Amino acid sequence: MKNNILKIKYTDDFLLSLKENKEEFEEEARCLLAIKLYELGRISSGKTAKLAGLSRVNFLMRLRQYKVSPFQVDLEEVIEEAKNGE
Repeated sequence: MKNNILKIKYTDDFLLSLKENKEEFEEEARCLLAIKLYELGRISSGKTAKLAGLSRVNFLMRLRQYKVSPFQVDLEEVIEEAKNGE
């Protein structure tokens, strides 16, 4: 399977403001992209973990750090089930 590359331009000043080096920033950015795609329900935890460069278990554990639930449940569904006593 062909690997694609996403390029994002940023300056050294940007890294200084984050107090991160290039490697730390790129690792976090890759992880944040994966987390957001997962949070939006766009892709499975297995595929997002691979994108983040983590095992699935480590990816799911990291979600807590960013206040993202590992459970893909629609809030409206939960409310409706609660109303119906399910």
